[in-house]
Amino acid sequence: MGQTPIDPEDEPGIFDISDDAADEASTLRGLADFEAGRTISHEAISRWLLSLGTDNPLPRPECGE
Repeated sequence: MGQTPIDPEDEPGIFDISDDAADEASTLRGLADFEAGRTISHEAISRWLLSLGTDNPLPRPECGE
């Protein structure tokens, strides 16, 4: 007797399961990083992303850029 195959439609996806405690902890970590100045500007991220795949890719930006 073989096992019945699992129908992927019957399985919840990783985003279908709510974890309020993990969401709250993640939000608090993000706010703490922001308040401590551990951020990277949109401009720095954009420059870095646009450089990827070119002959001169930029190094990954660091906090404060």
